[in-house]
Amino acid sequence: MDNFIIIGIIAAVVAIGVIYTVKHFRGEGGCCGGGSLKLKKKKLKNVKYTKTFTVTGMHCEHCKGRVEEVVNDVKGISGSVNLKKNELTVSYAEDVADEIIISRLQRAGYGASVK
Repeated sequence: MDNFIIIGIIAAVVAIGVIYTVKHFRGEGGCCGGGSLKLKKKKLKNVKYTKTFTVTGMHCEHCKGRVEEVVNDVKGISGSVNLKKNELTVSYAEDVADEIIISRLQRAGYGASVK
């Protein structure tokens, strides 16, 4: 009888863990702040060129929003993230050094490199 109680407790703990893991990867859980993040899209009037960066350390929609927010705070550029590909596409209206973008992303806790 004691074995059934222990197995029931273990099954409940595993089920709760699976539920929270699924929420985590959907961006609904507590990952990196989780919740509903509403960002304003930044549009540039005159885009000169675009460049793609590989960004590591993103796990959810909140991470995606944080990366876009960090990039969009820089004057003259706008960023858009593809979470599935771990890519950040930056549109430039002004010349901005890659090192500025990479260092800002690193300070925010993400790895980045030019693709």
